[in-house]
Amino acid sequence: MIEATRTIHLVLGAASGIGKATAEAFAALGAMVICADRNREGVEATAAETGGETYVVDAGSSDEINGLASTIEAKYRRLDIAVTTPAVHVRKLMCDYTDEEYDRVADLNLRGTFLFLRAFGRMMTRQRGGSLIASSSVRATTLEPGLAIYGATKAGIIQMVRGLASEVGAFGVRVNAVVPSIVDTPLVAPLKARPQIWNALAAHTVFARWSEPSEVAAAIAFLACDAAGYITGSALLVDGGWTAIDGAPSGLTKTHAS
Repeated sequence: MIEATRTIHLVLGAASGIGKATAEAFAALGAMVICADRNREGVEATAAETGGETYVVDAGSSDEINGLASTIEAKYRRLDIAVTTPAVHVRKLMCDYTDEEYDRVADLNLRGTFLFLRAFGRMMTRQRGGSLIASSSVRATTLEPGLAIYGATKAGIIQMVRGLASEVGAFGVRVNAVVPSIVDTPLVAPLKARPQIWNALAAHTVFARWSEPSEVAAAIAFLACDAAGYITGSALLVDGGWTAIDGAPSGLTKTHAS
């Protein structure tokens, strides 16, 4: 049994990218981190690095998510923070999407997030406290051709977060989403071989660069901590100014002191 003074944090998607960085951030803050992912090798590596526990779980499986919740509740009696990050997208024009491609994207991104929020929302309601954090995207509000289905799932996540927050707040449970733009993770490695596209996307931010997973993880850590105790039903932008500007920034970059 973990000592009562140590908080218990769950990260689903801990094998790589934002999830891995989040597990690392939580461990650095002294939490006991439960690392879950369907990638056994990756999640075991993260757990070894953070001193946490490993669970191999399919984020799209109701039975496995419910089983994970039951296992954690039985072992620890309480879960302080639960974060979910897994997502997939098929970049393809909407009229060219197949049924199978739609199901693949919607089942993991939207249904998978629902399964997670439902399972751990129930647990936190019973324990009368906790913080749930889901991962959305700026594609919930800004799109380009080929991202309609992905964007729809990410918009749906924000609405689920708001809805659940309204339902569980009376039990002391907070529910929020983090909303990144472009993040340099292993999943986007092929774009690095196409500098024109890589740089064009970077130019949509005011910093003209991609974010690091650790920068998104820092925002998640903030939403998880007591300093964010009055924040719920929120979608926190971590987008480098992507949604603040219309297209790439202009060349007017100099500052002038009077």
